[in-house]
Amino acid sequence: MTPLDQTDLAILATLARDGRITKAALADAVGLSPTPCWNRLKRLEKAGVIEGYGARFDLRKVGPSVTVFVAVELADHTSATFRIFEDAVTRYDEVTACWALGGGFDYLCQVVTVDIDAYQRLMDEMLDARIGVARYFTYIVTKPVKGPGAPPLGLIAGEDSSF
Repeated sequence: MTPLDQTDLAILATLARDGRITKAALADAVGLSPTPCWNRLKRLEKAGVIEGYGARFDLRKVGPSVTVFVAVELADHTSATFRIFEDAVTRYDEVTACWALGGGFDYLCQVVTVDIDAYQRLMDEMLDARIGVARYFTYIVTKPVKGPGAPPLGLIAGEDSSF
């Protein structure tokens, strides 16, 4: 774990809200001069705290799509089966996120395809690939309510303030 102070948390919170902010505006937003702010930013990147930068999309404005959450149960629970599934799932572009879970299911995957037929073809392909899937349960997103946002950095880092 990388030790973070209030300024580091402010940098992260600001970037979570606006990843395209200029270096000067970021420095101003967190109350630093540009060079020390830039040094902190580079330290956070080098430590892997900042994994990358990206954009959020409104898929409805891009083209037809369906988002599906898939709860996956593996056939057996050996480390080899977990590795096979995890390695395989990274090769499917349609799987936009995947989390290993504790509890009733082994994985929760977020899948985006053009339609339900394309989703089913993907699942058939994954089953035919013998990557360890015993059962899967499909949950179709009917409308986005709240998308991925900035994590509650103040809560996670044990700070009293939120950003």
